[in-house]
Amino acid sequence: MKLTIIGTGYVGLVTGTCFAEVGHQVICVDNDAAKVKMLQGGGIPIYEPGLQELVQKNVAAGRLSFTNNTAEGVEKSDVIFIAVPTPPQPDGSVDLSFIERVARDIASAMTSYKIVVDKSTVPVKTGERVSETIKRYCKSKVEFDVVSNPEFLREGFAVGDLMKPDRIVVGVRSARAIAAMKEIYTPFKAPIIITDINSAELIKHAANSFLALKISYINAIATVCEAAGANVQQVAEGIGLDERIGRRFLNAGIGFGGSCFPKDLSAFIKISEQVGYEFHLLKEVQRINADQMDRFVKKITDTLWVLRDKKIGVLGLAFKQNTDDVRTSPAIDLCQRLLKEGATLRVHDPKAMEKAKALLPNVTYVEDMNAVPMGCDALVIATEWEEFKALDLDRAKSALTHPIMFDGRNLFDPAEMEKRGWIYKSIGR
Repeated sequence: MKLTIIGTGYVGLVTGTCFAEVGHQVICVDNDAAKVKMLQGGGIPIYEPGLQELVQKNVAAGRLSFTNNTAEGVEKSDVIFIAVPTPPQPDGSVDLSFIERVARDIASAMTSYKIVVDKSTVPVKTGERVSETIKRYCKSKVEFDVVSNPEFLREGFAVGDLMKPDRIVVGVRSARAIAAMKEIYTPFKAPIIITDINSAELIKHAANSFLALKISYINAIATVCEAAGANVQQVAEGIGLDERIGRRFLNAGIGFGGSCFPKDLSAFIKISEQVGYEFHLLKEVQRINADQMDRFVKKITDTLWVLRDKKIGVLGLAFKQNTDDVRTSPAIDLCQRLLKEGATLRVHDPKAMEKAKALLPNVTYVEDMNAVPMGCDALVIATEWEEFKALDLDRAKSALTHPIMFDGRNLFDPAEMEKRGWIYKSIGR
């Protein structure tokens, strides 16, 4: 089919590229001319494993193209996906101005029947607003359908998640739109869940809020484990093997971050308030997440006492492994707190250092993770990169002024670290 994706961020670029990979003809639209030029040249503005190769392959095959002309994308495609940002506002609600702007642009360019698909994460009832906007601004008064098709992509695993999804949710009103959406997704061989539009919009917020709840739950359990002398990893294994619970998202750490969980959690709380329900459970999830970082910083200050003029090495800046995304990153938050206390930092991340520089201008960036501990009073693990498990522990111990590690991601075994002579502080163990 002929498809247009408006927005080439994490969601839009991965979606458009994977649609092209299964044989659809895809135009990706973005209003950033520099980004479009980069994509046309085979580069990509984000790090996502496997994505650049797929972009280059499908551009070369003629199935994937890029433009900053929305009207061109609307004219040449049957289905237009909206994948623009929906940033949070100070009160926790979502800024829908990008969605409204794109809906107006689509309406202005429409001269024949189109299916307009909301791929962005939006509050319930947004589909109704998009439909109203298109009716208002479409001068040709042609027929159209609005569809909600939320994404469930994990940064760092997005290509695999889209090519082999566990389910595809489609919120839709008309049989014509159902048939088109099924045709688009047939190559992906996954269950297609057909719902009304409002339910589809709620599914995304409900899913992400539940996953955030699981993370905060295991972090609360980690606090109990520390007080009781138990091991949170063993507890997580014991409860995670129950098929009703599952092991995923039961890894204790310094809290969740990124562009989805914090934003979607706040948005769902606000959405619930607007329909008359006070979602106290989700507010507690937020509180536990904030407390988790407070407790970790306290571990550092309890051990090092005064942080002023202390030199601390930090491994990890991205909010999670396999991405260069530093938006709402717990690692960045941690670094900013340490700097505020007067510490100086030597930091490393396999992919995120360039993007971190705008948020952390006054730290020393180190290209080799094994060189980070040099002259430091302690070493901190802040992101769960697999590479960090290969850290040369003997070299790190020699380079530090004191063999102290604060492991915010539980990458190492406490007994082994103690045997090697480390003062080792982790989460819930």
